[in-house]
Amino acid sequence: MLSGKRPISKICCIGEVMIELVNGRHGNITLGVAGDTYNTAVYLKRMLQQKHTVAYCTALGTDPYSAKIKEALHNYNIDTSCIEIRTDKIPGLYAVDTDADGERSFTYWRSDAAARTLFQPPNKISFKTLAGFDLIYLSGITMAILPPDIRAALIDFVHTFKAGGGTVAYDSNYRPKLWENQAVAQDINTQLWQLADIALPSVDDEMELFSESTQAEVVARLQSLGVTYGALKQGAEGPLDLGIQHAVAENLTQVSHVIDSTAAGDSFNAGYLASYVLGETSKSQLERGHNLAAKVITHPGAIIPE
Repeated sequence: MLSGKRPISKICCIGEVMIELVNGRHGNITLGVAGDTYNTAVYLKRMLQQKHTVAYCTALGTDPYSAKIKEALHNYNIDTSCIEIRTDKIPGLYAVDTDADGERSFTYWRSDAAARTLFQPPNKISFKTLAGFDLIYLSGITMAILPPDIRAALIDFVHTFKAGGGTVAYDSNYRPKLWENQAVAQDINTQLWQLADIALPSVDDEMELFSESTQAEVVARLQSLGVTYGALKQGAEGPLDLGIQHAVAENLTQVSHVIDSTAAGDSFNAGYLASYVLGETSKSQLERGHNLAAKVITHPGAIIPE
């Protein structure tokens, strides 16, 4: 456990959960529920089971698809007490198409989704609601969908939460189309890396966002911002420890055939965070993250069967 942090029993993942349409190889379309921080919440709860509370914070509507999302959260035993309800909004939707190598492409319908109104008045779910948790997990997608004034207020809250002994975990999960421009994305993500107790970036996202060409450049920048704990995700190469111990993962599952890389990073984050919360070593955190992701990418869709 990081120094100066309170014990972790209650975790909140914050962001957008959507309806997912997966276009199968034989033309069949499967309807599901997914979203980056949601995927992490589901896998995190699976790994921690009943030992810890995992909540999801978002905004949904009163439509049948919002009801389907809430049903999915309940089925995965995720706390839904932090969900804002908007009678005039519906959840976002995205479709996934996967090529022969398992790489996926996305088409989104999310510009007017309920999640974009999170923390905005009139609201029952506020930053005060989040203060009761021990660990909060959010991503660059969480930040990108919010208007600038709410982003700034959320960053202010994260400062206060961290100062009070809460643990902050962050993944930039860079999606260029969600941001106003690259400069804004760089600014917000830089602030979050400075605040993150546990940094969980992907090397490809960071190189694209900050126009870097090597892993070494990414690591040097993160370290200059004060990152001292976490993992740099590098796909099949395995994760790089960002902690001062420089742990090395050894027992890594190798995948010969990727079915669908959806949620690879999200599931890695869940495995890593679960291992951290359970008090395991940095080496185990890296291995649990990688091996869960390796399992997930051999199945179609974001959430695989238990």
